Amino acid sequence: MGERRRIKVLLAKLGLDVHNRGVLTVAKGLSSAGMEVVYIGNALPPEILDVAIQEGADVVGVSCLSGAHLTLGSSLMDLAREKGLVGDGVFLIGGVFPPQDVGKLRDLGFDAVFLPGTTVEEIVRTIDSLVGKGTASLNQEEG
Repeated sequence: MGERRRIKVLLAKLGLDVHNRGVLTVAKGLSSAGMEVVYIGNALPPEILDVAIQEGADVVGVSCLSGAHLTLGSSLMDLAREKGLVGDGVFLIGGVFPPQDVGKLRDLGFDAVFLPGTTVEEIVRTIDSLVGKGTASLNQEEG
């Protein structure tokens, strides 16, 4: 059995939200779990996806506490579909938003949604499970 390739995760704050403690905690936890983490701070959907493609990320994770999770989340996933990225990578969103929005976010195309109280271990297990299903990186120049 060959050595497993490191999972590469791009993390960003979706929009202009300045509350970054949660996403920084997640970044540290994913790194400690052996994943390669690229954190770009605040960004809008086009920049997030451009960097994800450049970096060849397996996972795009965004954090939103500003209340714009449905609007910006919809923009991110619509653009990801336009670029043909859905199905090639894993898309995650976490933050503080009403629990009734979880289904709406999943309907937008997010593979997993994390609310307050989710542990880093749960996020690691989710990523391992989703990436383990055979997703490819978002770098479209690769295989």
